[in-house]
Amino acid sequence: MESDLHELEPIEEYENEDSLEISDKATVEATIDTPINEDPNEKNVYKRKPRRKTSTVWNHFEQVEVSGVKKKNQCKWCKGKFTISKSSCTSTLGRHLESCLKYVGSKKKQKVLSVESNASGDVGIISNFQFDESKVRELLAHMILYHEYPFRMVEYVLFNRFMKACTPHWKKISRATAKNLCFATYDFEKKKLKALLNRVPKVNITTDMWTSCQKVSYMVVTCHFIDSDWRLNRRVLNFCNIPPPHSGLLIADALHKCFRDWGIESKVCSITVDNAKANDVALRHLRDVFNMRKSLVVGGKLFHVRCCAHITNLMVQDGLGEIGDIVDCVKDGIKFLVASEGRLKQFTEIAKNLHLSSKKLFLDVPTRWNSTYLMLSAAYEFKDVFSMYGFNDRQFTWVPSHEDWDKVKSVCELLGVFNRVTKIVSGSDYPTSNLFLPEIWQMKEVLIKKCDDENDYIRSTARRMKAKFDKYWSECNLLMAIAAILDPRFKLVFIRFCFPKIYQEAEATKNIEYVQKILKEIFDVYLHEHNLNLKEQDLASKVQENSSSSRSIYAVDDEEGGVEMWESFLKSAETVLQPVKSELEMYLDEGVYIPNKNIEFNALDWWKANTLKYNVLSKVAKDILSTPITTVTSESTFSAGGRVIDPHRASLSTETVQKLLCGADWVRSIYGLKKKCGENQDDGENEREVEITLPETI
Repeated sequence: MESDLHELEPIEEYENEDSLEISDKATVEATIDTPINEDPNEKNVYKRKPRRKTSTVWNHFEQVEVSGVKKKNQCKWCKGKFTISKSSCTSTLGRHLESCLKYVGSKKKQKVLSVESNASGDVGIISNFQFDESKVRELLAHMILYHEYPFRMVEYVLFNRFMKACTPHWKKISRATAKNLCFATYDFEKKKLKALLNRVPKVNITTDMWTSCQKVSYMVVTCHFIDSDWRLNRRVLNFCNIPPPHSGLLIADALHKCFRDWGIESKVCSITVDNAKANDVALRHLRDVFNMRKSLVVGGKLFHVRCCAHITNLMVQDGLGEIGDIVDCVKDGIKFLVASEGRLKQFTEIAKNLHLSSKKLFLDVPTRWNSTYLMLSAAYEFKDVFSMYGFNDRQFTWVPSHEDWDKVKSVCELLGVFNRVTKIVSGSDYPTSNLFLPEIWQMKEVLIKKCDDENDYIRSTARRMKAKFDKYWSECNLLMAIAAILDPRFKLVFIRFCFPKIYQEAEATKNIEYVQKILKEIFDVYLHEHNLNLKEQDLASKVQENSSSSRSIYAVDDEEGGVEMWESFLKSAETVLQPVKSELEMYLDEGVYIPNKNIEFNALDWWKANTLKYNVLSKVAKDILSTPITTVTSESTFSAGGRVIDPHRASLSTETVQKLLCGADWVRSIYGLKKKCGENQDDGENEREVEITLPETI
């Protein structure tokens, strides 16, 4: 009961407070603030919390003590003091700011110009600077997503000091707030991307699986399309967790859910995957589902695309298997040199005495054959240095023989073609489906030539690689051939030129006819859809004309003029005015385009300039040329995943990982930025070859 009385009993206030002496006032204030039966020096846990100040006026006032006892509100500008109102009213303080000369004068100072640059770094918009906290937080979220920073970076002491030095308006935020900002960016950009995909008629998909350091399996789904301005776009749609077992039906179900979530079920043209059996089952199931809905062109013959880089890797691994002992010898020797700075300096001095221009060695990654090629080709230039260093250092036993070096040279000459092809078809900023056929023809030419080499070793290696080549390319690759035809530099002439070099004569003729037939079927499908759209637009325009403003009863009907009569005739005589040749026939009958050698050719720019001429065929080219023939984009996303899910952030949830990686990809597209090779590179599964620069010698 005593505690209840303490809560309910009001404390009397002194009415005539101003008549008291200072010492008495202090006693009264202490009495008012102190509960019954409690020491004034002890903390009062029952004291009501002070009211939160929400008015912006308090940004210009602070409470100070007068004569060490009484508190008053002091203006930060003119240092004027005002009595504290019992009702916490701020009207008096607001009126003072209106007449405070120093405050008013500060607002009339010369403004600071703000210069905003565009993505290319050029000067964009110049305006008066005004601090926008929401804009700062938005850019902070973009920075965290793009640079893959941890959320806790916003709590770093020096980061906040840096921000305070940039602007005094900066307010420190917590890691939880930073996380919410990044998630809000993800949600906002997802809505924008959905709206963009609604305007795109067709899309192409790449997908692959990856296991993180958490031992959690993820599947990345990347969408490729060409927008209305004929620019090739790619966006990561999903980076979701796929629990085991990774069967074909489970993969198909995850892909179908992703397509349904993004509203692109009826827009998927093709899906590019590697050669895993589970992927074959998944795509066969999806093709059957889409064929039932009649959403695939020519029965889904272009739906399943195999990763050409993966097939090339299988071919090259057979060639490298012949010199596995030599590869291990060179690799162990380089590791021995790198382990000691003194050994590397001694190796460099020998190279300098031999006047070698090369200054770099490489350590390969077993899962990347092109890194092994770089290691061998770089080591071959130091073959004399290896032998001389082995003579000086008896512990260095990794010196290949002259016969081994000859094998390395021959293999590097053979693999150099494959390395160049891999670089070309692994691009993601330009169409690649139209570039692979010229390269695959050259690969076949090199293999045929090396199969008749006088060196038994090279001859056996080339034959093994050719057998793998025939296994995967014995059947006609429709996508590769049709994309080459839609390249104005090649057209059908190139197909007739290179098919006899890839296939037998009878088989080549059969494949050429088959490619022409499928291309015509695809064009007819697009032409039918185009005519249906025209009829719908014409019907809609007629309905709009009939329902538009009706004529007044007093208006006199004008007779139909000559132009109107001609337009009516055009609409009613569609069959009479059909062209003798279709767009496809006109395109194939024209000669091939010979570009300027000094200007880099881009097939998309050519089709953009000829869209009016080939209205329907350009739509076919837009969907075919946007089809990726490799899953390189998925591997780049996995590299980013290895950096985000590092050992220090291994407890991130799968939902957080998806939002971070997808959000980072979408932010890069906003600013037109790319992740540079090696930037924030992880040391895990996605590591690159190690480049070793030899030290300078005096």
